[in-house]
Amino acid sequence: MGSLLVLSGLLTVQAEESTSNATKLGWSTSAELGAITTSGNTKGTSITGKIDSKQELEQWSNDYTFSAFFKRDETEADDGQSIVETSAEKYAASAKGGYKLNKDTARLFVYGSHVDDRFGAYTEYTTVAVGYGDELFKTDTMSLEGEIGPGYYRGKTDLEETENGFIVRSAATYRWQISESARFKQTVSLEYGEDNKRSIAESSLTAKINGRMQMKAAFLVQNDSKVPVGKKKTDTQTSLTFVYSF
Repeated sequence: MGSLLVLSGLLTVQAEESTSNATKLGWSTSAELGAITTSGNTKGTSITGKIDSKQELEQWSNDYTFSAFFKRDETEADDGQSIVETSAEKYAASAKGGYKLNKDTARLFVYGSHVDDRFGAYTEYTTVAVGYGDELFKTDTMSLEGEIGPGYYRGKTDLEETENGFIVRSAATYRWQISESARFKQTVSLEYGEDNKRSIAESSLTAKINGRMQMKAAFLVQNDSKVPVGKKKTDTQTSLTFVYSF
């Protein structure tokens, strides 16, 4: 009788764990829209938007991101007439598939990204990479994830010059749940190649308004070690957006 009770208890625990894990599977998506101020190769105010989706499967954890911003400036010509010009137009998309290993947080990943930046130092920039990622530490309120692996990039400058070559790509994500309604996130990535070294860092603070709506303040820095003459190596973006999660 005692053995049956123990076995029954173990089966109950396993069933509860399976149910708990099952509830974590599926899609989670956030969409954000807001105003942005920029400095560097483009200056002024614009509209920015972003969609961030995560898909959890039994063996895969997948991330998809699409972002865009568009800016039009009004300037005054020599004759006093106002001229409205497009001064920034940028679209970026990325996808990452992570194959879950035996360890809960360990992943083998494949990553790809593409950027079209009409007024940037690089008008097109494509990166693909594979590698290993894991959770480096975790507490009740904080976590740090890291990944690294080899890859390949192809870029086209505003002078129509094409660059390509092998890279080593590394990235890290730090999360801090400050309170029930506020959280901080820091992401950093480095693509180290022979011709160009591209680094991107974003700091963001999100405050919950209600169950699905949040307000987000973010600061992003992108640096390229090699750019055409007349272009700046560092671009920055400061944004304040509303985020809707579903």
